[in-house]
Parts: sequence; C-alpha cells; structure tokens
Amino acid sequence: MSSSTQQDRPDIVIAPISDEDAGEVLTVQRAAFVSEAAIYGSVDMPPLTQTLPELEAELRSESGFTARVDGRLVGAIRYVERDDLLLIGRIAIAPDMQGEGIGRMLLEAAENASRAGVAELFTGSLSEANIRLYESCGYVEHERVPDGDGTAQVFMRKRLRG
Repeated sequence: MSSSTQQDRPDIVIAPISDEDAGEVLTVQRAAFVSEAAIYGSVDMPPLTQTLPELEAELRSESGFTARVDGRLVGAIRYVERDDLLLIGRIAIAPDMQGEGIGRMLLEAAENASRAGVAELFTGSLSEANIRLYESCGYVEHERVPDGDGTAQVFMRKRLRG
C-alpha cells in the first residue's frame, strides 16, 4: 500500500462491545438506518424504534464489536451463537464512514470470535448495497421470507469451518 493510501485511510480500532457503548451504539444505529428507512419508505423499523433500555438489555445477552476512529464510535455489530450457528444481528456504520471497509472488518471480527460452523445474517431485499457487501464477504442467499408488501427478508449464510 502506498503511503498516500495509508494516510487517506483512517486508523480503525475494533474492540469488544461493552455496556458503556450503548448510547453511542444507539446513535450510530439510528443514523445508519435512516437510509434503510428511506429505501423502504418507513421509519417503523426496529433499529430506529429501539430504546436505550432495550439496547442495554441486548448488550447484556449478546456479544459484539465496535469500530472506532480517533475514539469516535463509527460502527458496531452484535451477534449470538446458537448451537453451531453464528447469528449476526445489527451491523451499523456511521453514514459518513460507510464504504471504508468497516462493515467487512466487523463481520470478520465476529466470524473469527465464533466457534460456530455457519454464520447467518439477514437484510431486506431492497438493500442492494448490503447484499453486495455480504456476497463479497462470502455469504450466499439461503432463504427469502416475503414481508407481504412486495419486499422480503433475505437470509444469507456463510460456512465458517468444517
């Protein structure tokens, strides 16, 4: 990598998520999902309606990672392991930091921290940028569940080991 490229790319620090991150995670989550709300024409989606107490409860029962640049939280991922399945929950990247590889870094951190054989995540059928990212990270469509409004939830899986 050339030195100019290194200077242009921010220093991204990935670390385990903690209870103290809840407020910042909620702020980034809401900012990140505004564009999704615009795609689907609805602000009535869990990432936008979730309350701080609900998020704090999630953080106590799930694992995750944050991404920070110069101390600022710019991304987060949450996940749980059930049996041999890594269930990846919300991935949220600050709008001004999208396209910097942060989502990919957070996915890799979650996959590497897991002992599961398969990872699964989902996104909406109109979320083309998300689908492209997940496919480029090795995820393939596993199932589509119609939402009844012409859209669907797209479940994607990736074999991690075995």
